[in-house]
Amino acid sequence: MSAFDHKKALADIPHKPGVYQYWDAEGTLIYIGKAKDLRNRVGSYFIQDNQLNGKTRVLVSRIRKITFTIVDTEIDAWLLENSLIKKHQPRYNIMLKDDKTYPWIIIKKEPFPRVFWTRKMVKDGSTYFGPYASVGMMHTILDLIKETYPLRTCNLPLTRPNIEGGKFKVCLEYQIGNCKGPCQAYQLEEDYNQNIEEIKDILNGKIGNVIKDVKQIIKNAVDELNFEYAHQYQKKLLVLEKYQSKSTVVSSSITNIDVVSIASDERYAFVNYLKIMNGSIIQTQTIEIKKRLDETDEELLTLAITEFRTKFNSTSKEIIVPFEIKLSDAGLKFTVPKLGEKKSLLELSQKNVLFFKKEKLNQYEKLNPDLRSERILTQMQKDLRLTRLPHHIECFDNSNFQGKYPVSAIVVFRDAKPSKKDYRHFNVKTVEGPNDFATMEEAVYRRYKRMLEEEQPLPQLIIIDGGKGQLSSAMSSLKKLGIEKQVTVIGIAKRLEELYYPGDSFPLYLDKKSETLKVIQQLRDEAHRFGITFHRKKRDQGTLKTELESIEGIGKTTADKLLRHFKSVKRIKEAEEQELSKVLNKSQVKTLLTYFNK
Repeated sequence: MSAFDHKKALADIPHKPGVYQYWDAEGTLIYIGKAKDLRNRVGSYFIQDNQLNGKTRVLVSRIRKITFTIVDTEIDAWLLENSLIKKHQPRYNIMLKDDKTYPWIIIKKEPFPRVFWTRKMVKDGSTYFGPYASVGMMHTILDLIKETYPLRTCNLPLTRPNIEGGKFKVCLEYQIGNCKGPCQAYQLEEDYNQNIEEIKDILNGKIGNVIKDVKQIIKNAVDELNFEYAHQYQKKLLVLEKYQSKSTVVSSSITNIDVVSIASDERYAFVNYLKIMNGSIIQTQTIEIKKRLDETDEELLTLAITEFRTKFNSTSKEIIVPFEIKLSDAGLKFTVPKLGEKKSLLELSQKNVLFFKKEKLNQYEKLNPDLRSERILTQMQKDLRLTRLPHHIECFDNSNFQGKYPVSAIVVFRDAKPSKKDYRHFNVKTVEGPNDFATMEEAVYRRYKRMLEEEQPLPQLIIIDGGKGQLSSAMSSLKKLGIEKQVTVIGIAKRLEELYYPGDSFPLYLDKKSETLKVIQQLRDEAHRFGITFHRKKRDQGTLKTELESIEGIGKTTADKLLRHFKSVKRIKEAEEQELSKVLNKSQVKTLLTYFNK
């Protein structure tokens, strides 16, 4: 920072809307941004370091020159920023990931225009519709046009002199009924152009108008007793109505509006776009944005809106958005709907973007499993208000049977996955009777006393299976060890999945579908399973030991020796005299064989 005097640079920047550019020591443009107030926005980068995220601090450390462009309005700044980013692609600006060239439907500017699809736009006066993010939808529309309107597919120069001079002859397309033969004046240009106008209405989403006109033509033909002509248009009507039933109809009262929604995480953002014309969704696309700095959802959404409106040639004056957009322009209205059809449209867009986000992240995580762990840990840090990523989590659970055979179990997760080699059991030593709080206090104390003695790193998060009482007991042990401020501890109550923090009387409720809660539940369930397994083993051993001690001539010491050697009464029952002799004397072997009827 010492090499760049930002205060001097700020003095030359006005309090006006515009676009600013940051340059590094090599004269490379590294970042472009827009602002309602240039000086205030640029100045916000040069606040105290601890108020900036890591990536932004790196960006600021590399700034050696600031340039700016003043514009009249925020909208102008918005458009200019998008244009400059696409042109220069600075290192620290977000990347709109869209490497596809989407197709268009073109109505060629020529006598008797052809209708076909293309991936290249040529400024020759032709009319383009699209682009179509769904190639399947584009071909469906072209099939509708082909089935409904007989158009030429040849590239002959059908000028009036050429046609009148008889230069062309009809081809097979005419013979099979796909073309009406304008090349030999079998179809008048006026009739052909009427078809083109109807096709334009369909491509603009005005299929209802076309259907209305076709119905009127059928009625007129019937009135004139021209039943063959009426029958031809009746077939056209059926095709149009079939297509209309497949399209997403919103409401005839909603026309020429855009809908956008966003879903984001720490690395990526996904933005969905719907274009509504004459009550139907005629365009839809979802794009992915790779974050570079700590961009807000509003910044990402405004950039994506510019991209969509440019690509789809949108002229709508209203854009439905999920939250307020701080852009003021007399010719553009941003709407955050609360209910009604516009709210339903926004929800539809949000469903699409969330599905797209889930599918994309699943793809990335299959290719790189570490991404999933990092994403989950980041979400846990955010949801649980942690100061560090919880790479190492430990969870405690107690088990006992009517106060007997009390045990504690601890399970360990590393990077959101079970680390079974680190699981531990505790035989409770200091607690008499069914005292769950004291059992938890002993287990936590013994666990972390040993970790401190062995200089092992402490976990970032400790989860206590139980409510406030168990949580208080755990904190009591941590305070005795002097580490209560070095780790975050939460308790999970079993009934309502409430999360408790020490000293906080109100629980934290997480969304039942959240991944954070799922990881905590997995930890709790794993600790319960592990603890119950050990508890049953200990209880069974206790029961078996009692059975052995009830045999006359077999005391406590002998029962212990038998269980240590054979592990279970079943094996003792199945053991032969020779093997029993390794543990017992002759008299005891005889007693045992007699007891088991051998």
